[in-house]
Amino acid sequence: MLPIRLEKLRCDFGSTVAVDSVDLHIPAGSLYFMLGPSGCGKTTLLRMIAGFQEPTSGKIFFGDRDVTHMPPEKRNAGMVFQSYALWPHLSVFDNVAFGLQVRGVSAAEQVRRVGAALEMVRMGHLAPRKPNQLSGGQQQRVALARAIVFKPEVLLLDEPLSNLDAKLRLEMRAEIKRICSEIHMTTVYVTHDQKEALSLADGMVVLRDGRIEQMGAPKQVYQQPSNSFVAEFMGETNFIRGTVKSRNANGCDIETVAGMLHSSCCSADVGAHVTLSIRPESLQITDGPNCIRGVCKSSLYLGEMSQHHIETPAGIVKVFELDPRETTRAGQHLSLRAQPDTVVVLAEK
Repeated sequence: MLPIRLEKLRCDFGSTVAVDSVDLHIPAGSLYFMLGPSGCGKTTLLRMIAGFQEPTSGKIFFGDRDVTHMPPEKRNAGMVFQSYALWPHLSVFDNVAFGLQVRGVSAAEQVRRVGAALEMVRMGHLAPRKPNQLSGGQQQRVALARAIVFKPEVLLLDEPLSNLDAKLRLEMRAEIKRICSEIHMTTVYVTHDQKEALSLADGMVVLRDGRIEQMGAPKQVYQQPSNSFVAEFMGETNFIRGTVKSRNANGCDIETVAGMLHSSCCSADVGAHVTLSIRPESLQITDGPNCIRGVCKSSLYLGEMSQHHIETPAGIVKVFELDPRETTRAGQHLSLRAQPDTVVVLAEK
């Protein structure tokens, strides 16, 4: 297992800056996610780590080894492409064995290693088949087996589940987590799917316009976003503007048009204009302190939960009500209570 370190990594395409001076440390053995919207630079970063894209400046280290200008075949990194890139004329066995063949591994050792890799991804029984005889999920497993069969030091995954349907994506999330836990390999996973990142990652970095907006553990990034971009990108949220009126050891009080709200996670100064982020699932339909009040304009009943849109003095606020007892609350006057630790204060720029 090796850590990966990026130092002031930059990549320009003409006048366009795809990656802008990124510093990042990926711990050894971790499953680390890079995510962000299209064009944020995440795939370019992965291609530079793999060696398929030359950086404009900066350095890339695998452990203490500087691999910045090393060709891909010398980096000992396995990669799973978005398209899987399987050879249609070769069997599953030969697709997985290809990397061993070009490395001069003996035939007997190829049989042993390919068999072990296919068993790990639960594809051993389909070794004689061709890729066009496999489902999308099975092809993804073969591509993963091919990437790990030569025992790379680093595994790189470029949106590996994007071509699968929703049910298969859920199944393969669990499989990738299992496989990464078994092989104990430093893995970098690129995606724009927040649910994939939240359900799988040991750590993550959120990118925008080639720069890092926030990095940290999934729970931290979701529950304590550093700014409004991260808050909105990681999931649905309600934004309410306000002004910090007082501070104490327990947090701060923020005056909003919907009333006074208390936040226990506030570092802004008294008098600062701030934006509050409150997730829809953090609002409870009950009276008490730290409440926003309004009238329900619409309800969407989804079985395990209902989505409500509440008109308040601060605008429309979305609420997720788990295990709802009523199919609609349209027209009802409601109090929405937020616990202080779910009221996240974002400083305005």
